[in-house]
Amino acid sequence: MSLLVVGATGTLGRQVVRRALDEGLPVRCLVRNFQKAGFLREWGAELVRGDLTKPATLAPALEDITQIVDAATTRANDAQRIRQVDWFGKVALIQAAERHGIQKFLFFSILAAEHFPQVPLMEIKHCTEKFLHQTALDFTILRPAGFMQGLIGQYAIPILEGQSIWLTGEGCPLAYANTQDIARFAVKALTLPAAARQTYAIAGPRAYSPSEIVRQCERFSGKTARTANMPLGLFRFVRKLALAFEWGYGVSERMAFVEVLAGDRPLTEDMAETCRVFGIDPDSLTTLESFLQEYYGFILRRLKELNYKEPKIKTPF
Repeated sequence: MSLLVVGATGTLGRQVVRRALDEGLPVRCLVRNFQKAGFLREWGAELVRGDLTKPATLAPALEDITQIVDAATTRANDAQRIRQVDWFGKVALIQAAERHGIQKFLFFSILAAEHFPQVPLMEIKHCTEKFLHQTALDFTILRPAGFMQGLIGQYAIPILEGQSIWLTGEGCPLAYANTQDIARFAVKALTLPAAARQTYAIAGPRAYSPSEIVRQCERFSGKTARTANMPLGLFRFVRKLALAFEWGYGVSERMAFVEVLAGDRPLTEDMAETCRVFGIDPDSLTTLESFLQEYYGFILRRLKELNYKEPKIKTPF
């Protein structure tokens, strides 16, 4: 068995690579930039240059590959529009997988994608799911609700730095999952007969609203958060305004995701049956509290060490 991971430098993709390598699987990573992917080679993965928006680069990457994990998506700082990568690029990858006789294709979608056709990324994820069902591939679709790691930049760091946290009302509760846990399900699915052509939601033990996440960050950081509310109507206006400029297309597409977070539909799922199928103990899944406690514990220790090591400068004041 040989595995190709697409999107291997991303938040989720790197955890899939790490997990697969830890389990002794030979891993090849499709990357656009070798320099940024150097850490994957250090871990023991093979790097091959390729780009989802350039279908001709996919065939060489698939030589001698039997399984694919597709963890790629357009990043917030990427100049490419969502449709280029997450639709046209994924269709090209799936078609290439069929031509090469890939034995397993694992795709990451998003929980409840079918309920948000007005959100470009959700619509495209749902369309990709339907496209996979039209193929003869042995696939598994995992639908995470959200990544705990994403909360670091959105909440944890701004609170440490005294920056404002922008909220759009109370927001919907969301059961964030640790990407390390998601990677466990992904690697397990590669050899799990019961997962053939099946779709599974992946959620954390409990759903949290934005205000609850803020309170947890305050609890473990020892700091009081500065929060500010932006009316959803104003956010929608800014999004439409961005569409008036070519550079704003991608920004507007990503801003649309706020419609999901500002809704009243909780994004969560009971994981008991999924854990039973995958043979994973539900109690082993990371809780949000333990994740934030570990993060802040590490950061605060590091800050204390750095402050201790800094030379004391005497001043006349």
